Amino acid sequence: MTEQGQNANAPARGPSAWGQAATALALVGALGIGLWTVQQTSSSSSASDGTPSPAGCSSGETSQETSSRRVTGTQLCEALNRSDLAELLGTPGQSAKTANGSDGSFRTGSGKEIATPSAQVEFDTYTVTLAATYDRLPVAGSAGLLGPDARQRTFLGRPAVLYSSRTISLSFRLDGGGSRSEPGVPARVVSVAQDAADSGGSFEMSLWRTDGGVPDEAVLLRVAETVLPTVPRWTGGT
Repeated sequence: MTEQGQNANAPARGPSAWGQAATALALVGALGIGLWTVQQTSSSSSASDGTPSPAGCSSGETSQETSSRRVTGTQLCEALNRSDLAELLGTPGQSAKTANGSDGSFRTGSGKEIATPSAQVEFDTYTVTLAATYDRLPVAGSAGLLGPDARQRTFLGRPAVLYSSRTISLSFRLDGGGSRSEPGVPARVVSVAQDAADSGGSFEMSLWRTDGGVPDEAVLLRVAETVLPTVPRWTGGT
């Protein structure tokens, strides 16, 4: 999700004006997953047999008290950052460059705070994210809010929506001034109800390519089908 200096999707700026910038990519989704901020980590080492080892999960700041009924960003990262994730993505041999989780949230206009823990794993070819939203809203019927190509479906026995989105490329100065955003690369997203009854809240997985190409929907669904059932509290929902 991030690279040292400015991301390729960020507008080019001279170093004298911007200094060393930090860049974050965020999915724009009507379900309100929010902004993932990822810290740069070193490339992972390989095991003795030459098999790439994924980067270890690092945690961001926790902005709220976690609940026993909610999954945490660290738990999402541990579920997503599988040793076979590169193989599931169709890029065997690649090592995860970064793996992060955070316990974010956003506040609605009425002042209610909605928990949005999330995780992200970045490879040379793909970046994949996994998030949970505890907004108590059903997934069924939400396709109309997610763009003209959004498709309502059943996935893993639960209501789900498959749709396209686009990352946002953010550039900002270290002193907090002169921030700028613009559309980034296309992403493919699947949002799945947290329980079969669709009683509210969702798990959402997104996928985008470093080269800016349109990600393969089959790849996204293959990863989601493998990873989501391993998320804590998947069986019992919220």
